[in-house]
Amino acid sequence: MLNDLIAALVLGLIGGLVPGPVLTAIFTEILQTNFIKSFKIIFQAMLTETVIALISLIALSSLHLSEGVFKGISFIGAGILIWISISIWKIKSLDSGEKVHFSFGKISAMIAANGILWTFWITVCIPKAILLNEKISFGSLIFLGLVEIGWLISTSFIAFIFSRFRKILSNPKVIPIIFKIFALTFVYFALEMAYKSILFFSK
Repeated sequence: MLNDLIAALVLGLIGGLVPGPVLTAIFTEILQTNFIKSFKIIFQAMLTETVIALISLIALSSLHLSEGVFKGISFIGAGILIWISISIWKIKSLDSGEKVHFSFGKISAMIAANGILWTFWITVCIPKAILLNEKISFGSLIFLGLVEIGWLISTSFIAFIFSRFRKILSNPKVIPIIFKIFALTFVYFALEMAYKSILFFSK
């Protein structure tokens, strides 16, 4: 049982360090404002991901949805990432009023439409959570909670490290380049999501 609990925490720790749209959004917010304000995105992302985890748990336990459903969601997610990347690409400075506002709705839509995330929960985390549920009461919820705690710890840590370099990265000559890199990163994840879904449906 202890191994299952450690595995849950480790899955979350690793998940928080994996580059993706949420981490890119957090880095963008740090450059636009500061480390403390980036926690708004971190907690919004964690809340949305927790909801996705619970929905995945219910779906896998009772509805038996196919992986294809979640791969299909990736096409919507790709479109949302492209939409956000266009806004980020236009930023030329931190004080020109061109800031990207990561609303709760935008963050939620970006995460909810990430088919890869749904697939990760359904194929990796949820099966382990269900097995733990057979060993202890509320085991599945404890497992999911530990994954999210691990994610919060590692995401906050990497955001803090990134914020330490904010002064260098905020140089007026560097800003346009940095945000274009962020925009292209979003495009990359969008294309990757769409490509993997196309491969899945073309089998």
